[in-house]
Amino acid sequence: VGVKPGLVYYLLNKPRGVVTTAKDTHGRQTVVELVPTEPRVFPVGRLDVDTEGLLLLTNDGDIAHRISHPSHGVEKEYLAHVKGQVSAGAVRVLRDGVELDDGVTAPAQVSQPTPGVLRIVIHEGRNRQVRRMCDAIGHPVLRLVRTRIGPISDRSLRPGDWRELSTGERRALTEALAESARRYDQ
Repeated sequence: VGVKPGLVYYLLNKPRGVVTTAKDTHGRQTVVELVPTEPRVFPVGRLDVDTEGLLLLTNDGDIAHRISHPSHGVEKEYLAHVKGQVSAGAVRVLRDGVELDDGVTAPAQVSQPTPGVLRIVIHEGRNRQVRRMCDAIGHPVLRLVRTRIGPISDRSLRPGDWRELSTGERRALTEALAESARRYDQ
């Protein structure tokens, strides 16, 4: 993997209550404040203020665009703790695509590892998508945590902690982006 000088890639476990932006006009803590100030980095995609979990921050605009844009099909995995026990039929609706006010979602990979907890894998990045999907089937989200971005996960990273991606992780991410580009170009 060719690495351009000066590019950095941070993996942050975003805590609840922190906003995913570089600057907040309301004085709330931002994800950018949790990582080194130099070089300047930007969040890749968004997690709403109430959502926790993995977020990439980088100064590599090309990678950021390719991860964020739904046409590249980068999977994002979430654990959604929802109100009530979800029926098999409701899980099937999530898998097939849910009608939202901005259109039907793409099919998702969905399982229910324990009652009231859904593992949802999507590749779109609509605003508050997982929360809206769960609302649409009558099971509002009580807690939402992103656990994976493409091939990148880290269960040992505590909320508020960050680390640089390893060379192997950068390579895996680049390969996943190339594979998704081939898949979606066909």
